[in-house]
Amino acid sequence: MAKRGGFPGGAMPGNMNNLMKQAQRMQRQMEEGQKELETKEFTATTGGGAVSVTVSGKKEVLSVKLDPEIVDPDDVETLQDTIVAAVNEAMKQAEEASNALMGKMTGGLGGFGF
Repeated sequence: MAKRGGFPGGAMPGNMNNLMKQAQRMQRQMEEGQKELETKEFTATTGGGAVSVTVSGKKEVLSVKLDPEIVDPDDVETLQDTIVAAVNEAMKQAEEASNALMGKMTGGLGGFGF
């Protein structure tokens, strides 16, 4: 015969309460971590240092610096490619930092399918 409520010994409601507290604590930590990440800057250089791009943790381009020697009117394509490579690398750094933060925050939740 099944017990009333479906929770043998009444253990589930207490566990659920602890789960909710953990989830709320993790959400606060993730919000704090996200705010901290958004204040960080990630810089990548390409072309032997001729191009430098800085992006924020929000993945917004903050600055592009060019060495005047890389600006060749007869070879604009190389400059364009070098800028794209620097932007992509800086964005990759920001993404890796974001993923590291998420991994740190959700590391103990492997059993929950996260």
